[in-house]
Amino acid sequence: MLRIALIDILLFALPFLIYAGYMLAVKGAAPAGIWQGAPVVWLLAAGCGLLLITMATLIQFSGGKPGGVYHPPSLDDGVVKPGEID
Repeated sequence: MLRIALIDILLFALPFLIYAGYMLAVKGAAPAGIWQGAPVVWLLAAGCGLLLITMATLIQFSGGKPGGVYHPPSLDDGVVKPGEID
């Protein structure tokens, strides 16, 4: 679950990181002045859009086949057998 949360945070922050990198590399802005006049609303919208598109793609193309039967994790002879979808 932590992996998914970190991926979500990275995807949301990606437009902000790209903007900051652009301002530092191309415009030569001082690190303290990067966010002066920044298009924060557009960066927020881009981060949310990127996050929603990625989540929808993962939901659509990952997981088991439709109509499959879910078998939860079980403990067999002291070994945890992960859950699966048949």
